[in-house]
Amino acid sequence: MTDDFDLDQVSSSDSISTPETELTVSDGTTTNSLENIEKVRAFRSEKIKEIYQSLRPGQQQMADWNGGPLAISAVPGAGKSTGMAVAAALAIAHYQLHARHQLVIVTFTRSAAANIRAKIIEKLKELKLPLGGFVVHTLHGLALNIALRHPELSGLNLENVTLILPTPSNRITRTCVEQWIAANPRHYQRLIEGVQFDGEETERLRRQSVLRTEILPNLAWKVIQEAKSSGLKPEDLNQISEQIPDDYEILKIAGGLYENYQNLLRSLNLIDYDEMILAALQVLENQAVRQVWQNQVFAVFEDEAQDSTPLQSKLLRILARSSESISDDLETLNLVRVGDPNQAINSTFTPADPIYFRNFCNECERLQKLATMDQAGRSSCIIIDAANYMLSWVNRSKLAGNEQPFREQMIRLVGWNDPQPNANPPAYDRGLELCEPADIYQTVEWIVQRIVTIFNHEPKGKFAILIRENKQGEFISNVLNNPKSYNIKIPEDFKTKIRIYDASQQARNSKIPEEMLALLQFLDRPHSPDYLKLALKVLGDRNLIPNLDYNKIAIHPEEFLYPGPLDAPQSPEIRQCRYFCCQLLQARLELPPYQLISFLALSLRYERTELATADKLAERIGQKTFGSHSMGTILDVLNDIVSSERFEPVDIDEETSKESPYTRDGQLTLITMHKAKGLDWDYVFLPFLQESTIPGNLRVLPQTKFLGELTLSEVARAQIRAASHGQELIPDVVTAWEQAKDLKIAEEYRLLYVAMTRAKRFLWMSASRFAPYTWHKPENQQEQKPCPVFIALKQQFPQHFLEKY
Repeated sequence: MTDDFDLDQVSSSDSISTPETELTVSDGTTTNSLENIEKVRAFRSEKIKEIYQSLRPGQQQMADWNGGPLAISAVPGAGKSTGMAVAAALAIAHYQLHARHQLVIVTFTRSAAANIRAKIIEKLKELKLPLGGFVVHTLHGLALNIALRHPELSGLNLENVTLILPTPSNRITRTCVEQWIAANPRHYQRLIEGVQFDGEETERLRRQSVLRTEILPNLAWKVIQEAKSSGLKPEDLNQISEQIPDDYEILKIAGGLYENYQNLLRSLNLIDYDEMILAALQVLENQAVRQVWQNQVFAVFEDEAQDSTPLQSKLLRILARSSESISDDLETLNLVRVGDPNQAINSTFTPADPIYFRNFCNECERLQKLATMDQAGRSSCIIIDAANYMLSWVNRSKLAGNEQPFREQMIRLVGWNDPQPNANPPAYDRGLELCEPADIYQTVEWIVQRIVTIFNHEPKGKFAILIRENKQGEFISNVLNNPKSYNIKIPEDFKTKIRIYDASQQARNSKIPEEMLALLQFLDRPHSPDYLKLALKVLGDRNLIPNLDYNKIAIHPEEFLYPGPLDAPQSPEIRQCRYFCCQLLQARLELPPYQLISFLALSLRYERTELATADKLAERIGQKTFGSHSMGTILDVLNDIVSSERFEPVDIDEETSKESPYTRDGQLTLITMHKAKGLDWDYVFLPFLQESTIPGNLRVLPQTKFLGELTLSEVARAQIRAASHGQELIPDVVTAWEQAKDLKIAEEYRLLYVAMTRAKRFLWMSASRFAPYTWHKPENQQEQKPCPVFIALKQQFPQHFLEKY
């Protein structure tokens, strides 16, 4: 975020002294003669017309903005960022903006910010305009910039604080859980008792382990994100809790965890991303400072608005308001928000909720300030037809209960004179293929066959297999690397002809610091039930030991690791787990601490990119612990790395070119549907479309069912969501659980929609008859139902269904 700190930061010339008498031209020289000024004005006027005429109707509506609010609801492939870049450049030209009165553009990620910044600069250079009339930020970068400018008001100083990303396994989260348990023994006992409890000691210990390491950390993680980003405080959760009949008092627990978390942040000088937004809002409560910022900001343009939270929206509305205005009414704001509510797919990981952007669109529609960018040139006609049918069918089917997953906006083909080259390209072969392989192995075999056929005709084509979870990518990668082991027929020259880029491998690599921390904590304190359980989970996730209920094993570490002659005999699966753990403990005795990471990397059977990442991690820790290589020091440094999200995994295949590593010519990319958003390929394959995968369901894990058929974190989240939406009646536990399931289903269908609209010329979708319920054990296949959308597409497009190859 260092590139987002300074509001006045621009990429080139950052000032304009007198716009009417001195102009900066493209070669960097200036002119102030009246004759040259008129020439430049005439040139600029013609150039503006040329740029404007190159836009699609929806983009032109954005470019026509002349102040006030504007909502742009766009479809996939409509050219949102291009339209925003042109609209920004034209606003800078029309209003003669400069470094002290700027257009502020905000977006969701740094890469998106860099992309739109480059496009705006390109348009300004075409218009021979100075580059100081705008600035681009991520939302958090903008907030941090405001907070750091006024540390006396925000209380924020980067020299004294550390940024963290709270997760369920983060030690801050674990500490706030332990504090809550210590302060609320009777409430904790009520959770242990659950819906039924016979008092048996072993079961008590198992439930304690599940509560302390799974249920309560997950509750804290989800609630803190949801409540904080909605502007709710711990005491607000306690008040809401009093309105709901609930034996467990879930929101009261959540309020206590949230309060402990906030106290820990303050005592340890830590901040999270929401603290940045809150600090910026605290600064802007000062009227004099707020007026300074409002005078400096001419207007705010927001991209990917469907992913913003209530607090973030509040910040943008303050900045978009005139310093003279005393009203927060929408019509008084210079605020343009661009997004696609049908591509809102981040609420699984973040507090983002598409309802807020939908509400903004509805408000703007009442003011006749809503534009729709519904023309898209990315995909061929048949792919657009399939995506449109899927959208309308899901809304009609009511599969998501009371939730409506999509805004009813159809993708339309572009006009015949569209400026985009090769817009709505011709479909390859049928353009859409729907297949039902026998099992997951035949699925991979059929994909390879189809890719080989296409590649022989289109060797520079861009291919992608989009998967729902990283474990599916790991399975495909293993099959492609060892086809004979799986009895799969793959041409011997397949991997030499087609480069395979496994983006899901990067996601697995990013977990390496967490895995190392879990194992080192176990080696440091092997008799800790919590650390033993975390270590077993890492080994199980890596398929090195059998997948069992590790809570039962971890409650008696000594009995598990060193069973005595009077202890009950261990099963073969548990003996296998014990053998692996004892090997690791033996290495702890024989190796110095600074060599353990390398040893653990080999023990976990890391591949070369994982080994390179582990080596980088070991080197980083070595630098931080120079002169003190004790286990305690190493664990402190590693804890800091995991908590503060400052470690990037190694990709030894990464090229130095500016080309995206995900969309190279002649490459097959394995990537998750979530990560594929914003990208596109000529040929896209969507395998494993079983009902258990999409939409799936909110699973209640067997070890947590003593609390009932629900998940505390999802119930609390649905209740907080209702409160933040201003609903008078907060749903009770049963209703909140049903709402949580509906929300999950709605988002899964939006995710599938995003995946389908990544394809340009060819979309291949399959649902095998046999597939695993959990991808931790892909070999355990069972007969499964296809995704409902797959069945609907098969019925609507029967001519595109292939029974076999």
